[in-house]
Amino acid sequence: MLDLKNEVLNAQNQIRSYIRETPLDFSVGLSKTTNAQVYLKCENIQYTGSFKVRGALNKLLSLSLAERNQGVVTASSGNHGAAVAYGLKKLNIPGIVFVPENTSIAKIENIRNYDASLEFYATDCMQTEMYAREYAKKHNMIYVSPYNDLQVVAGQGTIGLEITRQLDKIDAIFVPIGGGGLISGIAGYVKSISPKIQVIGCLPENSPVMANSIKAGKIIEMETKPTLSDATAGGIEPGAITFDLCKNLVDDFIVVSEQEIKNALITIIKTQHYLVEGASGVALASLLKNRDQFVGKNVVVILSGANISFEKLKDVLS
Repeated sequence: MLDLKNEVLNAQNQIRSYIRETPLDFSVGLSKTTNAQVYLKCENIQYTGSFKVRGALNKLLSLSLAERNQGVVTASSGNHGAAVAYGLKKLNIPGIVFVPENTSIAKIENIRNYDASLEFYATDCMQTEMYAREYAKKHNMIYVSPYNDLQVVAGQGTIGLEITRQLDKIDAIFVPIGGGGLISGIAGYVKSISPKIQVIGCLPENSPVMANSIKAGKIIEMETKPTLSDATAGGIEPGAITFDLCKNLVDDFIVVSEQEIKNALITIIKTQHYLVEGASGVALASLLKNRDQFVGKNVVVILSGANISFEKLKDVLS
């Protein structure tokens, strides 16, 4: 088993000056609604508007000078792309970000904010990733995976480290899952500190790839439908390190409907006056759906990002 605790501690030292330590915000309204003590980890106010900057920076900072000079290629449904673009600009590394053709306008604009070269390929994240990997190989560049990379996972795990410093007693953490990098990093760290903390993976029923893969005992390919939680949509690449990490570290998986995600987003706007994207809604929806199991408990909900397009927000509120 990987020593994730150590990897996360190293990541923390490496990325500290490039990221924000985000607040862990106690929610009076949500605590009342659920009869639990609900804390929100506000990665929605992280640089680039998402937690992804942690993993991207940890990976880029671990590259040698020669590797940096080769240039970097990545693929993303949006947030990881913006995070890599932010890192490339900060560290003055050349690179290209590939995104699917149907990527949300808000996320495309966010990537463009950091002046990276942006290319479009396919409409399925998995195909975009495979193409970007091949492109990197062909042009002798370094490929940075959104989740299938130990440095990326460890960077995301710094969220777990911050939470354990910010809150003495934690019973459960609700984490949105796509490729599994975020939850693997958080679970790897917090369970090394306190194995009793429940780490719960939260997925949209339109794209529950990791939960279904764990159930099947192997990474499966499945058709996924469009979801408000575009940040967690799409397949998982064969052989991803996150599969075994999720299998060994995640206590439970909760799958929520599009209506439940929508309701959760509205609840966050009403109770916290926060603007968050669909993946954050998935985490809160999972708690709300299972609130009876967490009465009286200290629970943390990861608000993973804020990058929701104006059009999508209008849809949610209409």
